[in-house]
Amino acid sequence: MLSNFFSLVVVVPAACLTPLVILIFVPLLRHAVGAFLGWYLRKKTDGRRSSILELTEAEEKKSDHAASRSGVEDDWDGIVGFFHPFCNAGGGGERVLWAAIRATQQRWPRAKCIVYTGDHDVNKETILARVENRFNIHLHPPTINFLYLSTRHWVLASTWPRFTLAGQSLGSMILAWDAFSLLVPDIFIDTMGYAFAIGLSKFLFPDVPTAAYVHYPTISTDMLESLDPASAVGAQGVNAGQGVGIRGTAKKSYWKLFAMIYSRVGASADVVMTNSTWTMAHIEKLWGPLRKASSPPIAVVYPPVAVRELEQEVEVSAESEKKREKVLLYIAQFRPEKNHQLILQSFAEFLKSGSKAAEGARLVLVGSVRDDHDAKRVYKLRLLVNELHIKEKVEFHLDASWPEILQWLRRASVGVNGMWNEHFGIGVVEYQAAGLVSVVHDSGGPKLDIVVDVDGEPTGFHATTSTEFAEGFEKALSLPNPNAVRIRARKSATRFTEEEFAKRWVTQMEKLVVLRPSQSKKRV
Repeated sequence: MLSNFFSLVVVVPAACLTPLVILIFVPLLRHAVGAFLGWYLRKKTDGRRSSILELTEAEEKKSDHAASRSGVEDDWDGIVGFFHPFCNAGGGGERVLWAAIRATQQRWPRAKCIVYTGDHDVNKETILARVENRFNIHLHPPTINFLYLSTRHWVLASTWPRFTLAGQSLGSMILAWDAFSLLVPDIFIDTMGYAFAIGLSKFLFPDVPTAAYVHYPTISTDMLESLDPASAVGAQGVNAGQGVGIRGTAKKSYWKLFAMIYSRVGASADVVMTNSTWTMAHIEKLWGPLRKASSPPIAVVYPPVAVRELEQEVEVSAESEKKREKVLLYIAQFRPEKNHQLILQSFAEFLKSGSKAAEGARLVLVGSVRDDHDAKRVYKLRLLVNELHIKEKVEFHLDASWPEILQWLRRASVGVNGMWNEHFGIGVVEYQAAGLVSVVHDSGGPKLDIVVDVDGEPTGFHATTSTEFAEGFEKALSLPNPNAVRIRARKSATRFTEEEFAKRWVTQMEKLVVLRPSQSKKRV
């Protein structure tokens, strides 16, 4: 009787109240732990913050630009942390980083830009010199500093041979903790696609505005669908049709769980920028439903491309048209997703047609070789060229310099891109800026943003299969007035200049600055 009474009075109510206790106290505990750790990191890094501010002030006084910057009305002077562990890589993602910092410096001259990087082998002067030489982007040295991370290996794919997506995401949080242990910024911006770093920032510092510039989603609905061989995209991508059997079912379940967690942490960002319409559509589908109703809409901020430089270096006119050759140019790293095999097969089909446009046509493959895997891939492509009997019509140019690339852009008539769901396609913009007629995969950024009609007329052609690409080559090399198409293509490329990027970047950055109004009262 006593035990029954105890169960009725104590156990049953306790069991009923347990879900309520969990619902109330677990979030409170989570908030308390995050607040304590955030307070600890701020205390730990206060000394470095003061040192950076003093160093910036001393260097600014020595700067030739100090006088011109002293009278700026909007003198918000907070610290912006850019999370970009591979800042010295020299690729398109790095161009976005440096163009973003330049736009920030020009809009808020008193702001301090901090780059969290794992490039220990280079100092500030070397990095800025490379930025100037590689991208022709001039930054103001006094207000930019670099903090060096010691845990970058945690985000390398080689560190996680199994469960790579989850492993790299965990690694990005380790790396972000490393960054915050060096300095807690006033605004935190991830420019590499590490959504979990944003999530950690929000956990530790809810009051620090965050932004994500997404080059491509870590996982997308297309990736999930590609696992199913019966789906519309079941034949596309490097994981095509792998979602069958026990192992495939497990992979599909793992990806779905990861997508759910990825969506939740990504949705915590205050400002979200994407590099293309395609990326935005996927991020909206994944993150959008979980974002706060008060959050600003996800924005497309096209990456900056060297359009002006190409306009100066490559002539597009009736006179230059005489110098163009029947060259189809494919500029792309020799990675699996670039699908060089598709382009080689379609080029072989094009040559076999025996049409007038195919007479004397050549395919030129220009790309970098990063490692031994890429070198083996090039070897296999050369074997395929022999098997297709087109060896005399195909050229490989590995690790070509920028001057060499410019020469090919002047000589070529057609620019090619064979990647499925290329998230943007900087190379395709470069084709257009150089006046090439593009034949690109009918997906992603090249389809939705770049190779679009101008004044109701085409700037290139889209294709999916090898036969469609062969037909696209035929059309591109049979145009009655190719120079007219080249002029339209160049006009289309003006949407992707560095000036346009700066305008869009500042618009989004202003939203972050507004979230830190108290910072505007500070003075260095």
